[in-house]
Amino acid sequence: MNTKKVLVFFLVFLPCCIIFSQENTIDIKYKRSSLHTLMITDDTREHSAVIQDIFTNAPLIDKFNNHIVNLRMIPKTDSAFIYTPPPVETPKKKGFMSKITSELNVGGNKEEKEFQHLAALNYLNTNNIAKAMVAKWFNRSESGGFNMNLIAERGYYNASDLDVKIANNSERGSALLADAGEALIKSTFVIVNDFKYTNKEEVAKKAKGILASVSTAASNYGNSDVALIADATAQGADTFGKGYVIKTRAHLYKLVWNEETASIFYNDFWNEEGNIDIEKKKAFDETDIFKLEYIGTETSWADIQSTSLSKKTNEELISNATIKAIDHVIAKLQRKYEVFRTKTPLISSEPLAAKIGLKEGLEKGDKYEVLEQILDKNGVTVFKRLGVIKVEKDLIWDNRHNANEENPSDLEYTTFSGGKKKYYAGMLIRQIN
Repeated sequence: MNTKKVLVFFLVFLPCCIIFSQENTIDIKYKRSSLHTLMITDDTREHSAVIQDIFTNAPLIDKFNNHIVNLRMIPKTDSAFIYTPPPVETPKKKGFMSKITSELNVGGNKEEKEFQHLAALNYLNTNNIAKAMVAKWFNRSESGGFNMNLIAERGYYNASDLDVKIANNSERGSALLADAGEALIKSTFVIVNDFKYTNKEEVAKKAKGILASVSTAASNYGNSDVALIADATAQGADTFGKGYVIKTRAHLYKLVWNEETASIFYNDFWNEEGNIDIEKKKAFDETDIFKLEYIGTETSWADIQSTSLSKKTNEELISNATIKAIDHVIAKLQRKYEVFRTKTPLISSEPLAAKIGLKEGLEKGDKYEVLEQILDKNGVTVFKRLGVIKVEKDLIWDNRHNANEENPSDLEYTTFSGGKKKYYAGMLIRQIN
């Protein structure tokens, strides 16, 4: 980065702040990834208005910073691709679930997914979502001025020591800017959800031929999509086909923030409130350098029909299923794409526990690395891996939406095994498998 003009801020970084209240609860502060979510609208789909309302009002998962900007809806673009199902083959033991999910179009065919994520990405770039997200990071005002307040807040920098003036060479200032860019701005994501309210009879009809030759339920594969399919195995496709599911296909994108982009921003676009350079303001208004890159796509289903919710209205059932589908598809994206995996603090060492559970897709035997945050001489955060812990069998917290009503449990956290004597509350864990 050209350091002739950089943003310098002298600060005290708190890698992990642990506060014990009078009630002995723990408030652990750490740097989170930031997320903006949108959905594809299609007024021809059943209950589309209800799902849109639920989506826009649903709370964001607390493992992320809320980085929602103005646009939340993307109009549906019809695909030019025509899907021809592959010929049906007898499922083999190896790759059995991939065969079933392929036949049921759980994830959609490759050409259709490719079109959808490219169409969504084009819409996001055309509507300058990446630039809006950068503007939010730096609190851009209507006059075009920027400040570092949000970065100070989310990075746990000491705001009273923050100097947002343009200054000459500062090795420490450059290092801390790079740290903020790497740990905060670079970890900014967008998810575009495409929801569909589906009659389970449609799924059952597709499943019937496949599952007729299957003698063992697929529930051992450990995710809700498979469990839903397994219901058809256990109940028979005809019985299973009573009720509805919410299906969401989610496309994940990441904000591109690298050394070149940061250098251009600080040198060509930065404006200090009260001292606005009109040319720099115009340059930011007209630039198209800020982009999103595609990471991947996952699909999730959530069952609407439930005996324990039989007294609820149809809108309430749809709401429950929509929120569950959102939570589950985020969990699947995190499991598959390492760059999207969030860190979570340990809340205790006796037992070795963290406030994550089934909502995050935890399964018995999942492994997590334990990380300790260390500051280098410039105050930049580096992570040291101390070891690996494993999710304990039968001690996974059910923190899914409405779990207290549907599946009451005394568990309030998930317990892990492995080297608990050398770990302490406040250390961060991150999934590695």
